[in-house]
Amino acid sequence: MFRKWESTARVQGGSTYWPVAAKMTVSLILAVCWLAISVIVAHAWIDDLTTIVPVWLAWVIVTALAFVPGIANVFIVIGLLVDNRPQYPQVDRLPDVSILIAAYNEADFIRKTLESVLEQQIPCRVETIIVNDGSTDDTAQVVSDFAAKYSSDTRQFRLVDLATNQGKAMALNAGLPECSHEYVVTLDADCLMYEDSLRFLVTNIVSGPSNTAAVAGSVLVRNSRHSVMTRLQEWDYFHGIAVVKRIQSLYQGTLVAQGAYSVFQKSALEAIGGWKDTIGEDIVLTWGLRAMGYRVGYCENAIVFTNVPTTYQQFFRQRRRWARGLIEAFRTYPQVITRVRMNTPFIWYNVLFPYLDVVYLFVFIPGVIAAIFFQHYAVAGLITLLLLPFALAINMLMYSRQRKIFKKRGLRVRNNLIGFFLYVLTYQAVMTPASVAGYFAEILHFRKSWGTK
Repeated sequence: MFRKWESTARVQGGSTYWPVAAKMTVSLILAVCWLAISVIVAHAWIDDLTTIVPVWLAWVIVTALAFVPGIANVFIVIGLLVDNRPQYPQVDRLPDVSILIAAYNEADFIRKTLESVLEQQIPCRVETIIVNDGSTDDTAQVVSDFAAKYSSDTRQFRLVDLATNQGKAMALNAGLPECSHEYVVTLDADCLMYEDSLRFLVTNIVSGPSNTAAVAGSVLVRNSRHSVMTRLQEWDYFHGIAVVKRIQSLYQGTLVAQGAYSVFQKSALEAIGGWKDTIGEDIVLTWGLRAMGYRVGYCENAIVFTNVPTTYQQFFRQRRRWARGLIEAFRTYPQVITRVRMNTPFIWYNVLFPYLDVVYLFVFIPGVIAAIFFQHYAVAGLITLLLLPFALAINMLMYSRQRKIFKKRGLRVRNNLIGFFLYVLTYQAVMTPASVAGYFAEILHFRKSWGTK
């Protein structure tokens, strides 16, 4: 009954709405133009490199450091400039929803997470299934006490208690049969739902195209004041992750419905067999849904705040796991590389991640060190310096677009100027070692462990 909204749910607003195909065409044309200009400009750089490496290797290096990232930036800039996606109107009634939370040793956080669920204003019944994944702390007791106190006809909380720790994928699979409703929201045990977040998320999947099997929410940083690492990640989630998802969804290409906060059709989850026991269970699941012909969307208005790693060691383990998950996804669904769709450019870009990160780590960073301390500028010279204003301009564009979303939701961007400049100048260098370690760990079949979020 809720699919009847499809034909009338889209409100264009006051400005011109470009069809997605037109946006993609413009982006591809400008990307080709940018590449042609870059090749011409980069000849002097390549000539300098050929004094220390063979010409073919010089082209490999410059392609990784300039050409490919430049094309990606063109897609981001054009996408942000022309993105005027329709907004779904709010309605008086939504289908009932199940929230599925896998919790392992989350006694310190789970109560606040459940309180944020309880405070959601949404016109439907909501049941929350908390799977205690063999916790050794008081997670189960905290959940049981909360459920006994706050469960009602419209807001139910139930505990599924696993005797031993089985990992997030298995915990979610154990909880899925307990979900009574067709729409299932996955939520991490330390995430706080912002006001009306659940209503926006469910409205997006219900009012979207009929083949929409999942919609990813917007995950932002909750503990950004804890350390320098969390300040950096605040900008990564606010700029990098959120903007990339926004651009991917613009071109029908959302690649990850993250387990931290997304909504799924239960029937689609059951059709694919639930979550695979992989280290990157959310990306593998998303690619499986897309391989079955389903659409995966993104809702920038459905905001949750999550705790991110506070130390570099924790951050390294997390990003290594994410990189392994990417390789798992390609290994599980290799056909995505050759199946041409609207999101194919994003798939191909992800294919290049190991190549780009290896060149950045083993060529560009040493090149910067050589330029600063030994005045050798073959790798990092004047052209590299010219890229810094470009990077700053792109980040300011990202900021302006994301700030508008915050303003609409009654949020304010906190003052974190130091974190912003550190993010622009150093974040890639901080993240790349972990990514490269993850690629090699998965390719060489090292032992898998969850690590951190």
